[in-house]
Amino acid sequence: QVQLVESGGGLVQPGGSLTLSCVASGFNFSTYIMSWYYQGDLDAAISERGDSINYRDRVKGRFTISRDNAKNTVYLQMNNLKAEDTGVYSCKAARSPIDYYWGKGTLVTVSS
Repeated sequence: QVQLVESGGGLVQPGGSLTLSCVASGFNFSTYIMSWYYQGDLDAAISERGDSINYRDRVKGRFTISRDNAKNTVYLQMNNLKAEDTGVYSCKAARSPIDYYWGKGTLVTVSS
């Protein structure tokens, strides 16, 4: 069965950092574009081989997306976190507009 399992969320103070991970199984990870969504909006995406990356303006310069195809894992390194970053971050794998999978998400809470 297909699984996308996020981890790494939790409580962090403003200005702090977290690294989110999403481990995939049950499909050919290396043929899928991977992305991270915040509250339903795209934050970051990375191509199949990791050679093309884009970010939403909200996170540009603060967040870094990466992937390790040997480990079937995509990461989101989050720095300089703000209270406005609080919420659920979800991992998505997509090969076409009709072939995609979602993780359940991991909660990030930025609070002093």
